[in-house]
Amino acid sequence: MEFLCYHRDRPGSLPLREELSEEHWSYMDRYAKEMIARGPTFSGDTPTGSLHIVDLAGPAAARAFALDEPNHQAGVYRDVLLRRWRNTLGRTMWDFPGGRTGGNRYLVLGLGTGQAADLAVPAGRDELIAYGPLLSDDGAAWLGTAALLRAQDRASARAVLTRERYAAVEVHDWQFGGRP
Repeated sequence: MEFLCYHRDRPGSLPLREELSEEHWSYMDRYAKEMIARGPTFSGDTPTGSLHIVDLAGPAAARAFALDEPNHQAGVYRDVLLRRWRNTLGRTMWDFPGGRTGGNRYLVLGLGTGQAADLAVPAGRDELIAYGPLLSDDGAAWLGTAALLRAQDRASARAVLTRERYAAVEVHDWQFGGRP
Protein backbone atom coordinates (compact mmCIF):
# COMPACT_ATOMS: atom_id res chain seq x y z
CA MET A 1 0.00 0.00 0.00
CA GLU A 2 1.25 3.43 -0.88
CA PHE A 3 1.22 6.30 1.62
CA LEU A 4 1.99 10.01 1.51
CA CYS A 5 3.67 11.36 4.64
CA TYR A 6 4.21 15.12 4.93
CA HIS A 7 5.88 16.34 8.11
CA ARG A 8 5.52 20.12 8.61
CA ASP A 9 8.36 21.85 10.43
CA ARG A 10 7.86 23.57 13.76
CA PRO A 11 8.86 27.26 13.60
CA GLY A 12 12.43 27.76 14.83
CA SER A 13 13.41 24.10 14.45
CA LEU A 14 16.02 24.55 11.71
CA PRO A 15 19.08 24.15 14.00
CA LEU A 16 17.69 20.86 15.35
CA ARG A 17 16.81 19.71 11.81
CA GLU A 18 20.39 20.40 10.70
CA GLU A 19 21.81 18.62 13.75
CA LEU A 20 19.75 15.51 12.97
CA SER A 21 20.29 15.41 9.20
CA GLU A 22 22.46 12.27 9.27
CA GLU A 23 20.02 10.46 11.56
CA HIS A 24 17.15 11.41 9.23
CA TRP A 25 18.99 10.19 6.13
CA SER A 26 20.08 6.96 7.83
CA TYR A 27 16.48 6.30 8.86
CA MET A 28 15.28 6.93 5.31
CA ASP A 29 18.02 4.69 3.90
CA ARG A 30 16.19 1.79 5.58
CA TYR A 31 13.22 2.51 3.27
CA ALA A 32 15.11 3.01 0.00
CA LYS A 33 13.34 0.13 -1.78
CA GLU A 34 9.90 1.35 -0.65
CA MET A 35 10.46 5.01 -1.55
CA ILE A 36 8.41 6.49 -4.41
CA ALA A 37 9.31 10.14 -3.79
CA ARG A 38 10.96 12.24 -1.13
CA GLY A 39 12.20 15.72 -0.51
CA PRO A 40 11.95 18.90 1.53
CA THR A 41 9.58 21.81 1.08
CA PHE A 42 10.80 25.39 1.43
CA SER A 43 9.89 28.99 1.98
CA GLY A 44 12.75 30.81 0.28
CA ASP A 45 15.87 28.98 1.49
CA THR A 46 14.30 27.79 4.76
CA PRO A 47 12.95 24.22 5.01
CA THR A 48 9.27 24.04 5.97
CA GLY A 49 8.62 20.33 5.80
CA SER A 50 9.63 16.90 4.61
CA LEU A 51 7.65 14.78 2.13
CA HIS A 52 7.94 11.02 1.72
CA ILE A 53 5.78 8.79 -0.45
CA VAL A 54 6.38 5.14 0.40
CA ASP A 55 4.99 1.70 -0.35
CA LEU A 56 4.48 -0.07 2.99
CA ALA A 57 2.64 -3.12 4.36
CA GLY A 58 -0.35 -1.17 5.69
CA PRO A 59 -1.59 1.67 7.89
CA ALA A 60 0.22 0.46 11.04
CA ALA A 61 3.54 0.32 9.17
CA ALA A 62 2.89 3.80 7.73
CA ARG A 63 2.17 5.24 11.18
CA ALA A 64 5.36 3.65 12.53
CA PHE A 65 7.33 5.10 9.57
CA ALA A 66 5.95 8.59 10.21
CA LEU A 67 6.11 8.66 13.99
CA ASP A 68 9.45 6.87 14.52
CA GLU A 69 11.28 9.25 12.16
CA PRO A 70 14.12 10.91 14.16
CA ASN A 71 13.12 14.51 13.39
CA HIS A 72 9.56 13.76 14.46
CA GLN A 73 10.76 12.12 17.68
CA ALA A 74 13.01 15.11 18.48
CA GLY A 75 10.33 17.75 17.87
CA VAL A 76 11.49 19.22 14.56
CA TYR A 77 7.99 18.79 13.14
CA ARG A 78 4.80 20.44 14.39
CA ASP A 79 2.50 17.89 12.74
CA VAL A 80 2.26 15.18 10.13
CA LEU A 81 -0.21 14.52 7.34
CA LEU A 82 -0.36 10.78 6.69
CA ARG A 83 -2.72 9.46 4.02
CA ARG A 84 -3.01 6.40 1.89
CA TRP A 85 -2.12 7.36 -1.67
CA ARG A 86 -2.39 5.80 -5.12
CA ASN A 87 0.51 6.11 -7.55
CA THR A 88 -1.48 7.10 -10.64
CA LEU A 89 1.69 7.55 -12.73
CA GLY A 90 3.09 4.14 -11.75
CA ARG A 91 6.64 5.44 -11.39
CA THR A 92 9.03 6.87 -8.84
CA MET A 93 10.48 10.36 -8.83
CA TRP A 94 13.75 8.89 -10.11
CA ASP A 95 11.89 7.89 -13.29
CA PHE A 96 10.73 11.47 -13.91
CA PRO A 97 11.88 12.34 -17.46
CA GLY A 98 12.77 15.91 -16.40
CA GLY A 99 15.53 14.74 -14.04
CA ARG A 100 16.47 15.93 -10.55
CA THR A 101 17.19 19.58 -11.34
CA GLY A 102 15.96 22.40 -13.54
CA GLY A 103 12.78 24.42 -13.27
CA ASN A 104 10.56 25.14 -10.31
CA ARG A 105 9.27 22.10 -8.41
CA TYR A 106 6.15 22.07 -6.24
CA LEU A 107 4.15 19.91 -3.88
CA VAL A 108 0.42 20.57 -4.36
CA LEU A 109 -1.96 19.17 -1.74
CA GLY A 110 -5.69 19.42 -2.36
CA LEU A 111 -7.72 18.47 0.71
CA GLY A 112 -11.38 17.59 0.31
CA THR A 113 -14.16 15.10 0.93
CA GLY A 114 -17.15 13.71 -0.88
CA GLN A 115 -17.17 13.00 -4.60
CA ALA A 116 -13.65 12.26 -5.83
CA ALA A 117 -12.03 14.78 -8.16
CA ASP A 118 -8.95 14.84 -10.36
CA LEU A 119 -8.56 11.06 -10.48
CA ALA A 120 -7.41 11.08 -14.11
CA VAL A 121 -3.86 12.16 -14.86
CA PRO A 122 -4.05 15.79 -16.02
CA ALA A 123 -2.61 17.16 -19.24
CA GLY A 124 1.11 17.86 -19.05
CA ARG A 125 2.04 14.40 -17.79
CA ASP A 126 5.69 15.06 -18.67
CA GLU A 127 5.78 17.77 -15.98
CA LEU A 128 4.32 15.50 -13.29
CA ILE A 129 6.81 13.89 -10.94
CA ALA A 130 4.19 12.07 -8.82
CA TYR A 131 0.40 12.25 -8.82
CA GLY A 132 -2.49 10.53 -7.12
CA PRO A 133 -5.46 10.61 -4.79
CA LEU A 134 -5.24 10.86 -1.00
CA LEU A 135 -7.41 8.14 0.56
CA SER A 136 -8.67 6.87 3.90
CA ASP A 137 -6.70 4.03 5.50
CA ASP A 138 -9.00 1.43 3.95
CA GLY A 139 -8.79 3.12 0.52
CA ALA A 140 -12.58 3.57 0.35
CA ALA A 141 -12.90 7.34 0.87
CA TRP A 142 -11.31 10.05 -1.26
CA LEU A 143 -9.74 12.76 0.93
CA GLY A 144 -7.94 14.82 -1.68
CA THR A 145 -5.20 14.76 -4.30
CA ALA A 146 -1.44 15.22 -4.15
CA ALA A 147 0.91 16.18 -6.96
CA LEU A 148 4.62 16.77 -7.30
CA LEU A 149 5.35 18.68 -10.46
CA ARG A 150 7.56 21.05 -12.37
CA ALA A 151 5.75 24.29 -13.23
CA GLN A 152 6.49 27.85 -14.26
CA ASP A 153 5.21 29.30 -10.99
CA ARG A 154 2.98 28.59 -7.96
CA ALA A 155 -0.20 29.62 -9.80
CA SER A 156 0.56 27.21 -12.64
CA ALA A 157 1.25 24.44 -10.12
CA ARG A 158 -2.03 25.18 -8.33
CA ALA A 159 -3.92 24.91 -11.64
CA VAL A 160 -3.23 21.15 -11.80
CA LEU A 161 -6.21 20.67 -9.44
CA THR A 162 -9.84 21.67 -9.96
CA ARG A 163 -10.17 24.70 -7.67
CA GLU A 164 -13.80 24.34 -6.57
CA ARG A 165 -13.47 20.66 -5.56
CA TYR A 166 -11.22 21.22 -2.55
CA ALA A 167 -11.78 22.74 0.88
CA ALA A 168 -8.13 23.82 0.87
CA VAL A 169 -5.19 23.65 -1.53
CA GLU A 170 -1.59 24.08 -0.41
CA VAL A 171 1.29 24.79 -2.78
CA HIS A 172 4.81 24.31 -1.42
CA ASP A 173 8.18 24.84 -3.08
CA TRP A 174 9.75 21.37 -3.21
CA GLN A 175 12.95 19.71 -4.35
CA PHE A 176 14.17 16.16 -4.90
CA GLY A 177 15.44 14.79 -1.61
CA GLY A 178 17.92 12.23 -0.43
CA ARG A 179 21.57 12.28 0.40
CA PRO A 180 23.56 15.09 -1.22
